Amino acid sequence: MTGETEFLAGYDPSRYPPVAVTVDVVLLTVRAGRLSVLLVERRGHPFRGSWALPGGFVEPEDDLDGAARRELAEETGVLVSGFGESVALGHLEQLRSYGAPGRDPRMRVVSVAYVGFTSHNEPAVAGSDAADVRLWAIDDLAIAGVGSDDGVPLAFDHAQIIADAIERSRAKLEYTTLATAFLDEPFTLGELRRVYEAVWGETLHEGNFRRKVLSTPGFVEPTGRTAPTDGRPAALYRRGRATRLHPPILRP
Repeated sequence: MTGETEFLAGYDPSRYPPVAVTVDVVLLTVRAGRLSVLLVERRGHPFRGSWALPGGFVEPEDDLDGAARRELAEETGVLVSGFGESVALGHLEQLRSYGAPGRDPRMRVVSVAYVGFTSHNEPAVAGSDAADVRLWAIDDLAIAGVGSDDGVPLAFDHAQIIADAIERSRAKLEYTTLATAFLDEPFTLGELRRVYEAVWGETLHEGNFRRKVLSTPGFVEPTGRTAPTDGRPAALYRRGRATRLHPPILRP
């Protein structure tokens, strides 16, 4: 105890600069066959008028998960009822933390990023300090390796955060049933395949994909109903009980 007492006696918190904590939410969905992300137009400084992830400072009464839910709701109108199995928007999980000096010109800021996957069809509504909110196709954004070199630039280090979120989603589609979180039920295997193609950026063989999905226990369950198509009616499916894929469906 002597060492601890001596340490506390000599501890001077003023020697350490203040650090603010924020949350950012990467909400991914598939629209018209394109992987897209929900972004807000910033109303205030810095980066006024630029597009950014919904997020903000963690309030004294917040825990991190609660702050992510609150900021997403305040800035976009998208509601999250909880986490894990009870997430209303599909799926939401903590991605990683970002704390490089200078990432925010206002002060030293550490951000805890979340990534969500959804079939959310309700229009988002800008609120709080967001001037506008919209879905952007990843291809139209300036994100190294996944977007366009001449795409729309993003505020802060949000391009890197989105790139990390996309890589997380690509990996999770290989060994989990996450792809079904992008779809409303019921869905066809063609719609499920197009989720994989949009997230991976690869064209998949229809027959091989169908065989892999139907041979994976618990991935999907038939509803006994069909949907009309230009050709033969397509069978409709719902989410199965499995959460992990065995064997995995690997990227080409």
